[in-house]
Amino acid sequence: MGIQYSQRIKNKKRTGALFLQASCLLAVILTNVDALAQPADSSHANKPPKKVNMEIFGFILTNVIYDFKQSDPKWFDAPRPTKLPAYKNQYAPDGNLYFGIRFTRVGLRTDVATPLGALKTLFEFDLYGSGPEVGQTAFHIRHAYGELGKFGIGQTWSPFMDVDVFPNSLELFEPCGAAFARNIQLRYTPIQNERGRLSIALEKPGGTADEGIYAEKIELKNTKPHLNVPDLTADYHAKYKWGYVELGGLLKELKWEDLDTLGKDYSGHKAGWGFNLSSGITIRKKDKLHLQVMYGKGIESYIRDAPADVGVEGTSISDVEGVALPVTSFVGFYDHSWNKKFSSTIGYSFVKIKNSNGQAPNAFKMGEYALANIMYTPFKDLIFDLGFIYTKRTNYSDGWSANGPRLQFNCRLNFSQKLFGDQ
Repeated sequence: MGIQYSQRIKNKKRTGALFLQASCLLAVILTNVDALAQPADSSHANKPPKKVNMEIFGFILTNVIYDFKQSDPKWFDAPRPTKLPAYKNQYAPDGNLYFGIRFTRVGLRTDVATPLGALKTLFEFDLYGSGPEVGQTAFHIRHAYGELGKFGIGQTWSPFMDVDVFPNSLELFEPCGAAFARNIQLRYTPIQNERGRLSIALEKPGGTADEGIYAEKIELKNTKPHLNVPDLTADYHAKYKWGYVELGGLLKELKWEDLDTLGKDYSGHKAGWGFNLSSGITIRKKDKLHLQVMYGKGIESYIRDAPADVGVEGTSISDVEGVALPVTSFVGFYDHSWNKKFSSTIGYSFVKIKNSNGQAPNAFKMGEYALANIMYTPFKDLIFDLGFIYTKRTNYSDGWSANGPRLQFNCRLNFSQKLFGDQ
């Protein structure tokens, strides 16, 4: 217990240090922005200045949530079907009240003219702890991305996902079936104009595995992922007067190596692939319909809330092999504007896995998410949101299902400051 407490203190200190460093970096940039207008020395005095545009932006987001049933408390502010109980009273007791600020966000955006075109950068972080800091309020990088002309590099939205498919809500973990991935990538955008966009990217590879009922077998304990080929993603976004249509594609390699030199060699590889078709349709000028259908194999890591990419297939340990799990998902939401200050969203989403026969009976099979809300915006920098959210988890073969109804109140305070200078 003492060791765990000590480690927790170290994690908090490290998080605090990272947050302080990021804050200091922004402060230095802001306090020295006027210096951008001055030449560094006389040799620059006769050169034409380059325009520098900067914007610091973000919001303070506070959640107040009443969870009628039970879910993983580490994800209390993220209504995820995968985090509902897989068996009775896994996260008991029912009925919990939560307060949170982890979705609070700060960002810095720049736009600088260069001989090769506009250089655009985006650095953004929130407080949603992940990895070893999951469940905590901790410094968490969302975007660290730069773009020069048609080329981009860094961490940002994957071309496979459609960021515009998310409905109008302050519940920021939203539809479980939506394609969702912020990934480190090298991107090329050969087409970008008023009619549409075409993007292609090589992304950091990744994937997870569910070894199911064979997870404790000694032969599988030394099987490790081998990620040596980047994921390939692409999208085409076509604009129309009534909205848009977007088609995304994904191709990846799922590979694993058996490091145990004794007995059967369980090494293997499978191809992961998928397609994501989405659309935004404007109705009556102010309303919008969001639609998305996605299908693929081994692409669960690119979905907002889904389990493993790879499962185990076989009737015994001697013939077991890894397989890419097929997945289907859907998103359908309607945004309605009542007037200038009030709006609502209603909709439904699901993600469904075709499980392999080697997965455990309580493995995740299907997740469902439904939302209905009302938003009040007295002015553009202050938004209130009250919503009812319903989630459901269905297991593979043990007959278990769990639902997670909740009421959620959100309040968001926006801030933004544009800065200009010459370089």
